[in-house]
Amino acid sequence: MPQYVPSPSKWVADQVDLYESSGGTQGTTLRDTGLPVIIVTNKGRKTGAIRKTPLMRVSDGENYVLVASKGGAPKHPVWYYNLKENPTVKIRDKDEVRTMKVREVEEGVERERLWAIAVDAYPPYEEYQERADRLIPVFLAEPTR
Repeated sequence: MPQYVPSPSKWVADQVDLYESSGGTQGTTLRDTGLPVIIVTNKGRKTGAIRKTPLMRVSDGENYVLVASKGGAPKHPVWYYNLKENPTVKIRDKDEVRTMKVREVEEGVERERLWAIAVDAYPPYEEYQERADRLIPVFLAEPTR
């Protein structure tokens, strides 16, 4: 069984630990913003280790929109490549954990609609896109049936 390897970023590792150890009753918002986050658990593409990342909670019905913004940084976050390689994830939303399959939505009406939902949930995404020299990737996580 693959081993969980916490994020090298202390605040991320601490938030994941608080979120999960409390059963989803604490650590459920992005730092001091009050905006809700989910925990995405996936498999690392190089190590095979279990990785956990808090992401903004952006929902589209029973699905989630995962935005690989990395704050508008020049490169995609590492988890982007992990999801491309291993699209089966677990998503913890407070006390509920669901297995989901992700797919990148790269263009068209569906991407525009999902991007609008994401920006509505977390307006800084718009600023991140303006400063990035890349199209910020958008994934749709859908329940496995």
